[in-house]
Amino acid sequence: MPEYRTYDTPSEVAAEEGEVHVDGPDGVAVSLTPDAAIETAERLFQRGTEAQGQKVEAKWRKEATERRPPTP
Repeated sequence: MPEYRTYDTPSEVAAEEGEVHVDGPDGVAVSLTPDAAIETAERLFQRGTEAQGQKVEAKWRKEATERRPPTP
């Protein structure tokens, strides 16, 4: 099973000879067709906004718990 790491550095992206090249951290590199790149970008945007919402919700829940008076 692959090991996953979380990075906070965006990948570099270039268009060359009708392909989209993505260079990420730790030497990750991939070439995509234009259609695959566009679909990937849409999926990344959707999941990125979803994950950002999860972070905001988790922060809200934590703050709400901290504001709650202790139960006797």
